[in-house]
Amino acid sequence: MVIRAGGLALALATLPCGAGLAAPPTTPPARVVSINLCTDQLAMRLAAPGQLVSVSMLARDPRSSAMAEAAKAWPVNQGLAEEVYLLHPDLVLAGRYTARASVEMLTRLGVTVVIFDPADSLEALRDGIEKMGAALGREEAAAAELAAFDARLAAIRAAAPAPARRPTAATYEANGYTSGAETLAGEIIETAGYRPIAGDLGFPYGGMLPLEALVMADPDLVIRGARQPGASRSEEVLDHPALAALSGASAVVEDHDWICGLPSVLDAVERLMRAAPPEEAR
Repeated sequence: MVIRAGGLALALATLPCGAGLAAPPTTPPARVVSINLCTDQLAMRLAAPGQLVSVSMLARDPRSSAMAEAAKAWPVNQGLAEEVYLLHPDLVLAGRYTARASVEMLTRLGVTVVIFDPADSLEALRDGIEKMGAALGREEAAAAELAAFDARLAAIRAAAPAPARRPTAATYEANGYTSGAETLAGEIIETAGYRPIAGDLGFPYGGMLPLEALVMADPDLVIRGARQPGASRSEEVLDHPALAALSGASAVVEDHDWICGLPSVLDAVERLMRAAPPEEAR
């Protein structure tokens, strides 16, 4: 029976909850579809040739994706259950908080969906690589990826100076958002040799940091995200003269370097290490 897109949408809507729940595959999946930016990039790094058949449209966005150019090799999807189902996947990769309606519909249709949590630390990043390797049946590729990541991280830590006082750092982005000390961004900052001050200011997991609090803290390094094209009132705070008056250094880290738990977070670490050497801290 041929099910067209319109009929499929109706079928999806009328399926009883819990119908067609699929058991985990016992053999490596042959047709994998990713509907999340972070699973896109993990799958692109680990999938066997021909195994990954589609990635989300965000995978090609250079502002969000560290692998935007590589993603052009795959067809993209918008994360809609109808279009994903018509790709005939035997495995769908999704994030914990993205496309929830699509995930529920696909699961009810019997499609196997593996959900990944956002990485909030370097250890969680490693766990995500291992999980992706297991989901794709590519454990050896995941082990090689982890070995390369661990070796590069060890070299970075060995090269990092150990000053008597660790310089302080804070992220400051649109709407005054700051990343918390107990997040992946916070660990990236620590690995680069800085002490993130977000926790001291009452933002262990991130939040809107008042400009006055940032000025009073006067960190050795203020880390900003790359500006987006066009004009946005949310970014006006980044042009405030008080920021220019801070005595510390300033650095821009591309958002795609640390949105996801990928080995590319080490690019952000190295960029921060070059921004203001710890020995120059006040």
